[in-house]
Amino acid sequence: MKRPGPLLTLLAGLVFGVFLLTLNATTGTKSTSNPYGEASPGVSVSATAPPDSASPSPSPSLPPSPSPSRSAVPNADYAGRTDDDTSAVAVSLRGGKAIAYFCDGHDKESWLKGAVEDDGTMKLTGSHGDELNGTLQGDKLIRGTADVGGQRYAFTADRAVKPSGLYRATATVRGAKVDGGWIVLPGGRQVGVVERDGTPSAAPSIDPETGAVTIDGQKIIARPVNP
Repeated sequence: MKRPGPLLTLLAGLVFGVFLLTLNATTGTKSTSNPYGEASPGVSVSATAPPDSASPSPSPSLPPSPSPSRSAVPNADYAGRTDDDTSAVAVSLRGGKAIAYFCDGHDKESWLKGAVEDDGTMKLTGSHGDELNGTLQGDKLIRGTADVGGQRYAFTADRAVKPSGLYRATATVRGAKVDGGWIVLPGGRQVGVVERDGTPSAAPSIDPETGAVTIDGQKIIARPVNP
């Protein structure tokens, strides 16, 4: 009996090899189809996480921005001259409020008051439509205009150091109502007007250390003016 030839042996081996390859391919496909999503040994499986159905967490809320702080309007006194050097102006600031005095040292004067805005501007008003508009330049000076008696005066008032500043005295002297205002300028010069029953005239000098002043033979006290 003849033994199978080499060709037949080779053919049988080839068929057996194809069978093994087919079996491995089928097994690999099944292993990657694991219903639990776990990879079979030796097989790499990349999994993508399912999208999160929950709504995204809200961003943490930021605290509200603080309100801008009010500008520091100084509590200070200012005194100076008009640009034409005919009159003097003094302004006293306290707690965001202002009082001002304009006088020419003869017969023209005006008391004005109002508020100081956060930006250092002020619009002060007095009787007979008088008005003062000024702006703080830092805390060193006030620059502005005074409309008094139908005339406008530009002025600069520097920060005053006592005894410079604004003073006022009211009293009854020899039966007359006396109301006097004084501006003590840096350097000691004084400008003031005294009204006797509404009639203005030049004011006598005060002692800036004590405020003492003698009017018509009677001694009264002028005191610093604050709003």
